[in-house]
Amino acid sequence: MTQRNSTMRLLGVALLLSLPAPIVIVAGASFNGGGYIQFPPDTYSLRWYVETFTDPRWPKAFAVSLGIAAATAVIISAVNFMAAYYVVRYAPRIASALELAIFSPLFFPHAAMGVAMVAMVGQFGLLGTAPGIILAHLVITLPFSYRPIHIAMRSIDPDLIRAANVMGASEWQALKDVVLPLCRSGILTSLLFAGIISFDEVTVTMFLIGPNITTLPVQIFAFVQDSASPVLAAISTISVLVTFAAVLLLDRFAGLTFFARRDAA
Repeated sequence: MTQRNSTMRLLGVALLLSLPAPIVIVAGASFNGGGYIQFPPDTYSLRWYVETFTDPRWPKAFAVSLGIAAATAVIISAVNFMAAYYVVRYAPRIASALELAIFSPLFFPHAAMGVAMVAMVGQFGLLGTAPGIILAHLVITLPFSYRPIHIAMRSIDPDLIRAANVMGASEWQALKDVVLPLCRSGILTSLLFAGIISFDEVTVTMFLIGPNITTLPVQIFAFVQDSASPVLAAISTISVLVTFAAVLLLDRFAGLTFFARRDAA
């Protein structure tokens, strides 16, 4: 039994060490002084990071991705907050049906969703525009944003809201002064998860870009078709660091376990 436990522990350690291995390889290759991706590098240089910041394509694509991610996170979190509040407060019987509808984007391949988004966004004349991409990202991030807010809403004692109403608070005042502060962790989790997913989305976005706008993941995908320059490794490393920083913020202010908690009974 002891030998079996030791073997399982060894396998667990090996698995944990192998998970970041691709990231380590990409990060190492980004410091290669040569003109192609190589790990380990023969020579070391920061030239590819310099190129990342001096080539206007990359900062522009990064800024576009960041702006779209921020707008998507704020809009979808606000919409899901109001939806979760209405369901928990006034219509708990439709909670299951609503959750099925909200989680439905997870059931479809992103390529098929991209085709559908072209048709939908095209109806509004938003193909090749930031609002069109944001509209698509709202659908993609919907299930990831709703769950933490709904969990936070379910954890609030209804008597607190009733007490606020008894003390003379209006529905809006109770929502602003009682519900909103108590849902802070859920809202923050929603903002960060939606932002990360939107920032990294590539498959659906490829269908919606235009000559005047592209995102960083799509720009990377297009660039890799024609080149194996280590600048790709540098950009990927920076993207990983940005995502990692967002996860650290999530852990610091909300806790990584919050997103995985079960709904309150």
